[in-house]
Amino acid sequence: AKKWINIRKSYGNFYKVPRNQTKLTIMLENLGMNYDGRPHSGLDDSKNIARIAIRMLQDGCDLRVNERIHGGQLMTVSSSAPLEGAPAPQMPRYRN
Repeated sequence: AKKWINIRKSYGNFYKVPRNQTKLTIMLENLGMNYDGRPHSGLDDSKNIARIAIRMLQDGCDLRVNERIHGGQLMTVSSSAPLEGAPAPQMPRYRN
């Protein structure tokens, strides 16, 4: 893979939160989700990241490639058009 979507970057930009709020467990918590599986299990981490990506798409995020490798160097891919953000995620409200 020479280009990909860094969900942490996309999440931070979309929900307008600082980088220290883009750890996997914090992102899930802010979206009202629990971590499924064993922490630091590659498969479980991937499944949880996919859940975050799905939620971002449902919230209107336009996920785009935002990182790539060129000449052995990690590079940020800038968007040609600014993306609209959404308000920071709120804990879901439950009816009694």
